[in-house]
Amino acid sequence: MTDDTLIVGEVLRPQGLRGEVKVRPLTDNPERFFALRRVFLGEQERRCRCVRVHEGFAYLQIDGVFSREAAEAIRGTLLRIRREDAVPLPEDTNFICDLIGCEGVDTEGKSWGTLTDVLQPGGCDVYVFRRANGAELLLPALKKVVLTVDTAAKRILLDAQGVRETGVTDDTETV
Repeated sequence: MTDDTLIVGEVLRPQGLRGEVKVRPLTDNPERFFALRRVFLGEQERRCRCVRVHEGFAYLQIDGVFSREAAEAIRGTLLRIRREDAVPLPEDTNFICDLIGCEGVDTEGKSWGTLTDVLQPGGCDVYVFRRANGAELLLPALKKVVLTVDTAAKRILLDAQGVRETGVTDDTETV
């Protein structure tokens, strides 16, 4: 099921007495919750409605969750949606979950490892690759470094010169 669904939020805690829950959005746009009509709680799909978005959090009412106790029981649950219900992405943009597991290979054929995480500190995403020896390598997701991404082939083509310009060498494990 995980390939045809996307995680959009995490239930943090109950909000009030009637089953409303506070959700930490795991998307770039918390406002997307206003259009949300269905979510998966585990394997079960349920109707929902966004009551409000405030200070970066979404507050949802989910079918079957009508008390504080029921809301408490789903604390920590990841909310998923069907992939076809996702907000369309701009060109040359991918869902992070589709990037995870891609192999980073440069234009000279050198493998830099498997992408295990994408950090979003601001200005530029940072790709975290796990090397064969277990070390982590951090590379900025800049156009001069990342040439192409093929999520179907699970491959990220890196510019060898761009990688070197970041200060990464065969001896360097973390930038």
